[in-house]
Amino acid sequence: MKLVFASNYFNHHQKPLSDALAGTEGIDYTFLEIEEMDPERVSMGWGIDTSDIPYVKKYSEDAEKAKAMIMDADAVIFGGVDDESYIMPRLEAGRLTFRYHERIYKEGQWKFISPAGLKKKYHDHIRFKNDPDYLLCAGGYVASDFSLIGAYPDKKYVWGYFPECIEYDIDELMEKKRMSDRTEILWSGRMIDWKHPEDAIEAVACLKKEGVDFHLTMIGGGEMESRLKQMAEDRGISDDVTFTGFLKPDEVRTRMELADIYLFTSDQKEGWGAVLNESMNSGCCVIASSAIGAVPFMLEHCVNGLVYKSRRVKELSFFVKKAAESRKLREKLGRNAYASVHDIWNADNAAACFVKELKRLTTGIPADRTAEEKEGISPMDKAPVISPLSGYGFVRRNMKDKGLKA
Repeated sequence: MKLVFASNYFNHHQKPLSDALAGTEGIDYTFLEIEEMDPERVSMGWGIDTSDIPYVKKYSEDAEKAKAMIMDADAVIFGGVDDESYIMPRLEAGRLTFRYHERIYKEGQWKFISPAGLKKKYHDHIRFKNDPDYLLCAGGYVASDFSLIGAYPDKKYVWGYFPECIEYDIDELMEKKRMSDRTEILWSGRMIDWKHPEDAIEAVACLKKEGVDFHLTMIGGGEMESRLKQMAEDRGISDDVTFTGFLKPDEVRTRMELADIYLFTSDQKEGWGAVLNESMNSGCCVIASSAIGAVPFMLEHCVNGLVYKSRRVKELSFFVKKAAESRKLREKLGRNAYASVHDIWNADNAAACFVKELKRLTTGIPADRTAEEKEGISPMDKAPVISPLSGYGFVRRNMKDKGLKA
C-alpha cells in the first residue's frame, strides 16, 4: 500500500513517525517535503540532512513526479502547508486523504462567523464532508474548531506530534534528577509573547519569597529575552536563573533529563507543543497551561502532570510551590508522565494505530469492538469535541476531589 505524507518540511519531530511508518510491513512510504525550512527553525537546530533518508523526497526536485505521487497513492496524509492547491486535485477526485491539522481558530472561535473565512473553509474542507476525507486532530481543541463549521462529521481522529521516545530505566532517570541539591526547573522555547515565558519568571519569584531553594534554566531566545533578564533582576532572582540561548534538540533533552519540573506556559496559539512529549518522556513533573493543544490529549491533572488555567499565574505559582516542596509528588507525576509516552504517545504506537485504521478504511472491515477497555486517550481514537473553555475541566474529568487547588 502506497502512503505519502506531504508536509511543509522534514524535521526531528517528524522523523520518528516517518521511520515507524516506513518500517511497517506492507507500507510503501514517502515523505514529500513541499517547502524549504525557514531560517529561524534552522537557527534553532531543527535542520536535518535528508540525503541519506531514502523515503524523503523534495517537491522542488521534480514537481510533476511529486504531483503524480500525491494523486496515485493509496492514501495521503497532508498537513503543515498553507497552500491547499497541492492536495485539491486528489480531494476533488475522491481519493482517500487524511488532513493533519492544528487549530483553525487559534485567535478565538468567534472568528468562524467571518463570511470570507467560511467561504474559504467551505472550499478547503466542508465540501468534502461526504468524501473519504478524514481529519487527524493535532491538538485537543481541533475537533471543536472544525465542528463549528460542520466539517469532517464523525471523521475526526485523535492525533498529534510524535518526537523521539527515548527508552530509560525510570529508576535511574529519577536518581539522576536527585543529583542537585536544589529543585531544578526548566523552561524552553522561543521567547515570544504567546509562549509567555514571563509567567515562568513570576512563578519562580514566588518560590524565592517562600524560601524554597531552586534553580530555573531558560532555554531559547527571542524578542522578550532582554525583558526577561530584567524581570529576573528586578525580582531578585538573577542568581537563580540561567539563560542559555538556543540549544540543539539533543542538548535540550539532556537538560530535561536533569530537570525536576518542566514549565509549559503557552496560550492557545500553541497548536500542539512537542516539548510536552519530550519533557514527559524525560520524567519531568510537567506543569502546563490548559490552552496548549497537546494538553487535553496527553495530560490528566494530578495523574501525570499538573494543569493550570492559562495565564492564571497565581495558580501556576501554587502548583510550582507544591511540586518544588514535594519530591514524592514530582516523582509520582514524572513516572506516570514517562509511562504515558513510553506506552501510548510515541511514534511506534501512533504508526501502528494509524495503519490499523487505514487498513480498516481501505478494506471495509468493521472496527474491532471487542478490544479491551483502555484508560486515557490514544492516537486514532475518535476525537472528543473539547471547546477551549472546557479544556481546564476536561483534564480533571476523572477526578473525584479535583486534587490540588490554588
